[in-house]
Amino acid sequence: MNKPIRVAALQFGTGNDVEVNLAKCVEMIDKAAAEKPALMVLPEFCNHLSWYDDKELCFQVSVPVGGEFLNTIAAKAREHHCYIVVNVTVQQPDGTATGTGLMYAPDGALVSTSDKQVLMGHENDFLVRATRTTPITPTPIGKLATYACMDGVINETPRGLALNGAQILCNSLNSFALDEASLHVPVRAAENKVFVVAANKVDPLIPEFLLEPVSQTTNIPTQNLHGAGESQIVAPDGSVLAKAARTGDAVVIADINPAWADDKKRPDGTDIFSSRRPELYWQIGDKPVELERPVGAASLETAVYQPAAAGTATIEEAADAVTKAANDGVALIVLPELFCFEGGLVADVATAVTRSQKAVAALTAAIKSTNTDAVVVTSLVEPSPNGHQHVGVLVSKQGVVHRQPQLHRVARHAAWATDLGSGIQAINMPWGRLALIVGDDSIYPETFRLAVFEGTDVVAAPIHVLEKWEVELGLLERSAENRVCLVAASRPKSVGSSLITTLHNDFTLMTPWETRPFDGNISYPIVNRATDAPGLTQATVHPAHTQNKEVSKNTDVVNGRPWYLVEAITG
Repeated sequence: MNKPIRVAALQFGTGNDVEVNLAKCVEMIDKAAAEKPALMVLPEFCNHLSWYDDKELCFQVSVPVGGEFLNTIAAKAREHHCYIVVNVTVQQPDGTATGTGLMYAPDGALVSTSDKQVLMGHENDFLVRATRTTPITPTPIGKLATYACMDGVINETPRGLALNGAQILCNSLNSFALDEASLHVPVRAAENKVFVVAANKVDPLIPEFLLEPVSQTTNIPTQNLHGAGESQIVAPDGSVLAKAARTGDAVVIADINPAWADDKKRPDGTDIFSSRRPELYWQIGDKPVELERPVGAASLETAVYQPAAAGTATIEEAADAVTKAANDGVALIVLPELFCFEGGLVADVATAVTRSQKAVAALTAAIKSTNTDAVVVTSLVEPSPNGHQHVGVLVSKQGVVHRQPQLHRVARHAAWATDLGSGIQAINMPWGRLALIVGDDSIYPETFRLAVFEGTDVVAAPIHVLEKWEVELGLLERSAENRVCLVAASRPKSVGSSLITTLHNDFTLMTPWETRPFDGNISYPIVNRATDAPGLTQATVHPAHTQNKEVSKNTDVVNGRPWYLVEAITG
């Protein structure tokens, strides 16, 4: 069993002088050593700014393994008797360069190297992507693994590391995006129930003489071309244990117990790893193809409804709410998981089937009374060939027009939900493609990948929130990393309530942004949250905005996934 240890994230800036940058690394390592951490994590690209005139320059300023730069870091690990993770561009024997994380042990030995799997924008012009999966490094202080920046903006790389047993993920960043710290970093801890130690840059990320010209070309303010800082250490529940400021050098310290990352249980007893279904995720490991699909509507009126009543009485209340919302122009209304059952729990499955049928009839009648094409999504109980299923239903004035069984086994429904679904199927709507993601399926990043492979524009998710991270981080990340709109309804709980997300039209970096100024956030969605009180929350979403999934040139958040390195996910 692991013992509590101290870990450190080192925050600082670098420039174009490799020797000066090495001196800065040494200065910050020595400063952190005063806190006696067992592990230090440094930012990405410690040897040189990630800005090059050509490939030749990139190779020249990259450093060889066994050269002065990395040998000095190894010596510091030995001097301070700790693990040090440093990220640099590395000269490879074939004349190429890689963005590589290197881990040095307390005896100075190099115990792990990991090349970046997802290159960001212009990095594709100078660096070579990883060709092998990142190893897990078992150590006396825990099982460690490394990844870098864009690797964590989508889920596959950190997901694979956690599935392979990592307890501590060491994330080196070179980012000016504010949504790294507010979303992409902490969500990787929470969705995998591991610790994350994330070290980001500060100061300019491009040569200072280019700040103004680049700002004018991209409409990004010069201050937003600096590293965004906020280096942090995150616990397995997604809570931030320590965080640096957005500016200035910093050493972020926290004491953690790596063994806590071995517990993958949710409050209801569901194990989030053993309940996964890799046999359904095969498309994640397929070579991406361009998906041709119609452009969705420019706007869509949506709503979530949080009932006040419990049990059977909720059916009439929800029907009244649907009538009002549809008459007010709402086209898609989502109700919570098992909305007409006390506490979202099924006590008697035969009674539950009958009540579910009554709910469908009432919702159908409510829509018919409005003479609109509104639809309602919720989840109910239905008989199935081998027992019963927890099923998402899409109800129109014709009744149930689409069904989506839950894919993952859930402890609180295990006694009756004996049949699981075999995949996600989206449905064409007048305003775009709609997918239903039912209940706890929403906590699995793989589920949303399956939905987006179906050409989904909007996800309707009837859920039952159990953990704060689901609505503070998880659902937002699913919307961001897949570029889908999301309408998620839950009965309000102390840990959170319903929400609706949509997407900005301007998304791709280094292109003119016409509808919003750059505020430091790249992919963070527009979020409309319900209060913790019963009632209707309405918001406009933009299905058309889901077409663009390119965060920067040659970096697509879906098709840019490291599809050939995801055996841990699909195997």
